[in-house]
Amino acid sequence: MQTNSDNLIKWLFETDAVRVCPQNKPFWYTSGTIGPFYINTHFLYGSEEKANKLLKLIDTEKENIFSCPKKVLEETLDNYENDNIYRALIDQMTEFIRQNIDIKEVDYISGGERRDWFFSLIIAKLLQKPHITIYKDMSSVISQGDEVEEVNSISGKNVLHIADLITQASSYERAWIPAISNKGGAIKWSVVVVDRKQGGDKVLNSFNIKSYKMVGVDIELFKKALDMGMIKEEQFNMIDEYIKNPKESMATFLRENTEFLKQALNSDDKTKKRAKLMLDKNIYDLG
Repeated sequence: MQTNSDNLIKWLFETDAVRVCPQNKPFWYTSGTIGPFYINTHFLYGSEEKANKLLKLIDTEKENIFSCPKKVLEETLDNYENDNIYRALIDQMTEFIRQNIDIKEVDYISGGERRDWFFSLIIAKLLQKPHITIYKDMSSVISQGDEVEEVNSISGKNVLHIADLITQASSYERAWIPAISNKGGAIKWSVVVVDRKQGGDKVLNSFNIKSYKMVGVDIELFKKALDMGMIKEEQFNMIDEYIKNPKESMATFLRENTEFLKQALNSDDKTKKRAKLMLDKNIYDLG
């Protein structure tokens, strides 16, 4: 089954889960690099405000690893009943899983701290599967209904991992895969809302994990967004150059727009720090 990508693209832009910069004003990233778009998949929860509210709840509750999954599931179920975009996305993901994976072969559905839980807990409930909540320290609990217990042994069991986003699969390598394999189980499938297309699927394949995505971040996504009136031609052109060659396109931009860097160095503390990091690392070979 193919996902209805037009709907998903529309939701990504409506909720600011994908945010494109104004013309000639790329975003400063934490790494000290710049680029024309941001991706915050968890904003598909309905809005940035709603997503931040759920993150705040998670940060408050995650200290108690046994009660946290239930609290998060209650919040996501409530939002599922009240937010049209979130409900439509969850329904689409659930149907996608049913069509592409033999549910009878899935013993558990897992999700990792924190943003995976926006999607994994509620989908596990809808598919009537026990959920493995994985924390960053690789501790984990199984929950289904009111029953919650620490994961001791899931020897020979098959796990479907649901994530908000995959880039280079570093979280999978560092925590999610070993958290399951250390208990005797195996992640056999991964379904993500957004694939950044930076090699994460190849990493998962090397672990014999079948990788699925709802949508990939590539030029085709932005072409559709342009056709749908979600972005303007000049924004698309900047993204096109960036996707072809992220480093060189932004180096060219900086050379042709010298005021941009000067303004950043005289801006707020966060922007200034990122601009200085770029200069200290000489990321764009500006001399």
